Amino acid sequence: MRIKRHSKINGIVQRVSPNCEGSITIPKEIMQANDIQPLEQVHVLNKNNGNRFITYAIEGKEFCLNGAASRQGIVGDSLIILTYEII
Repeated sequence: MRIKRHSKINGIVQRVSPNCEGSITIPKEIMQANDIQPLEQVHVLNKNNGNRFITYAIEGKEFCLNGAASRQGIVGDSLIILTYEII
């Protein structure tokens, strides 16, 4: 069994929402194009501050850090979002 990267997305934080349920909102069309399912685990790397965290993806209209994840970055931060598959 191996774990390999399935998708890699680059995005810019457009909003932070500390009072929402913890997760990261990703534009729906980007999720679909990268075969990411709603509630799928994602690894998020913040290129501005070096923070790395694991959360889950929800569909939306923009990149938004929600709940506890909102503490990991600010509007304008550049993110790398990774998903993996077990083969």
